[in-house]
Amino acid sequence: MFDYSTMLRNEKLPHIWCPGCGHGIVMKSLLRAIAKTGWGKDDIVMVSGIGCASRLPGYVDFNTLHTAHGRALSFATGVKLSQPKFHVIVVSGDGDALAIGGNHFIHACRRNIDLTLIVFNNGIYGMTGGQYSPTTPYGDKAATAPHGNLEPDFNVADLAKGAGATFVARGSSYHVPQLDDYIYKALTHKGFSVVDVVEACWTTHGRKQKTKYKNNLDMMKWQRDNAVPLAKAQTMSPEELKGKFVTGILHDVDRPEYVDRYEALIESLKGGDK
Repeated sequence: MFDYSTMLRNEKLPHIWCPGCGHGIVMKSLLRAIAKTGWGKDDIVMVSGIGCASRLPGYVDFNTLHTAHGRALSFATGVKLSQPKFHVIVVSGDGDALAIGGNHFIHACRRNIDLTLIVFNNGIYGMTGGQYSPTTPYGDKAATAPHGNLEPDFNVADLAKGAGATFVARGSSYHVPQLDDYIYKALTHKGFSVVDVVEACWTTHGRKQKTKYKNNLDMMKWQRDNAVPLAKAQTMSPEELKGKFVTGILHDVDRPEYVDRYEALIESLKGGDK
């Protein structure tokens, strides 16, 4: 069994995530994937913004940055450009990555810079009081939508693919072995990688959906019952997929990576080219 103590700041534990939160499950999945890469702790930089998921760098014994709300990808871009030797991992909630951080998300995808973004997608602003986020399901209640959310939610994977990310996967905090594999493949992909992790926030989201969930276990069961593997989804009609989410490696292509192109430009200028 993997010894997590080698990657954790044990003095910071126990963590302060709520009972029923999926973040701890995703953190362990991420650590198992990192262990599989064989990377040294000093070769990794983990960056976060603000939110429940963004507490994760405080628990892990890597080089870590806890940055401003929505700005994790911009800080990570600076780290990767200045120190290309590092493996840079960004952990971010759906609000942090896609609302205030949405513009950085789009352009990190477009550049295809060699970063891995793990989106802890629980469909709510959990830490700041339960406001609806860009991935809150239509009709769900939230602190800022007491009568139900009127906005359609983002499809994180489609947004990433459309903006230019070269690796896109989706998993859930229920389907852990598959998630381990998706994260490992994202970490080892050369280019901008996004893993959309569907998970649950019982405290500020689930408890408001009284007709959908009786407890946090019901939220896990919802993931179990509504995840559709990509191969199966390709045989289903749009009507059959309504209300479901597709899991698997959804996009995996090769395209020139930004830091490589940037360094090649510098070398060409040293030679006198313009």
